[in-house]
Amino acid sequence: MKLSVCIQTPEVNITLPLALLSGSFVQRLEKAQRLGLRGVELLVARPKDLDSREIKKQIGMVGLEVPAVASGPILMQDRLSLLSESPENSEVAEKRLRELIELAADLEAPLVTIGSFRGRLAWAAPGGVEKLTAALSRAAARAGHLGVCIALEPLNRYETDFLHNSGEALDFIASTGEPDLGLLLDTFHMNIEEADIRACITQAMKSGRLCHVHLGDSNRLPPGQGHFDFADLVESLTQSDYTGYLSAEHLPAPDADQAAVLTVEHMRRLGV
Repeated sequence: MKLSVCIQTPEVNITLPLALLSGSFVQRLEKAQRLGLRGVELLVARPKDLDSREIKKQIGMVGLEVPAVASGPILMQDRLSLLSESPENSEVAEKRLRELIELAADLEAPLVTIGSFRGRLAWAAPGGVEKLTAALSRAAARAGHLGVCIALEPLNRYETDFLHNSGEALDFIASTGEPDLGLLLDTFHMNIEEADIRACITQAMKSGRLCHVHLGDSNRLPPGQGHFDFADLVESLTQSDYTGYLSAEHLPAPDADQAAVLTVEHMRRLGV
């Protein structure tokens, strides 16, 4: 398993609540390298505003990988979601997702993650499930053509009204029939919604769909600052032969730099 942290890209013009490391984009990359991380997950709002060649060059110069490109900032900054009360808004969101997939391909990132960016069923009622299925099927088909996978993240009941746990997400993914639609598990959401963490991981790995894991403690602070059992998580993932990334996505407390340090220190003590 490999460690990464989530950092925002230069075109994001708000401070994202789950982004780590401070300074310019290059300074964040240098800090990630000094922490001994293998990668940085990029939080992107406007892919077309980025020079993908320059971003790739900057990341390559410090020897890091991009395990995933995240869609959350599109909702946070520009209020666009796949499920919106406005069909026009949803159409623009889907176009932005295609651009995100193309950016991921340019950066040789294997994943584009979708959590809050999908929106809520209530926003698009009636027919929200069908609308989301159609949008994600189109995105997965495009992603697969470019060698990218879409990773769908279950979110807790307080943040969305659909796909709260891994079982629900796996059933939804299977219903689409799309081979390039996978699963992202987030320990913060798992702590709220999963009845059995080990069973959740076993089921996800047996499905062949688990492709990414987010780290955040029970209180959404860095690992070790709450009561989530990360030792058990690591053991379960190891026994299930998970070899992908564990990516820190949690509140930047006490600050954006120290939060990353706390994550690395805690996970290193667990052998990651």
